[in-house]
Amino acid sequence: MNITLRINGKQESIECLPGEMLTEVLRRAGHFEVKKGCDTGNCGACTVLVDGKPVLSCSYLAVRAEGKEITTIQGLADEAKKFAAFLTAEGADQCGFCAPGFALTVLAMKEEFSSIPDEAQIRHYLAGNLCRCSGYEGQIRAIKKYLEAQHAE
Repeated sequence: MNITLRINGKQESIECLPGEMLTEVLRRAGHFEVKKGCDTGNCGACTVLVDGKPVLSCSYLAVRAEGKEITTIQGLADEAKKFAAFLTAEGADQCGFCAPGFALTVLAMKEEFSSIPDEAQIRHYLAGNLCRCSGYEGQIRAIKKYLEAQHAE
């Protein structure tokens, strides 16, 4: 079956099999920035935004995305670079495998909260994003500073 998705602002018609997950469909369409991690919805590496909300694409049926706006890290590359500068400044940049899903989740959090979330809210929001390289403290500091800077603008 064919599904129509709007990916990073561009409408695409993509072939998909019944029961196929969004990760596979996006990668087959050339969106290799969508990482394959655990394939069980536990690590967050495959996170994309569906209509602005973070979704674990390895656990999201592709047909459910029909007609929706899908945003990968490429669709928010400029904003992701701004956030990456905060990660680097806090010594929280690691291997980078989790970075696209992690960054998309942070960018979605920025849009969802009208005020700067506290540390407990940040940790709760990021609960599905695993990083095997860090202890998260640098990442949390970077997120707080990034959100404070964005809120000040």
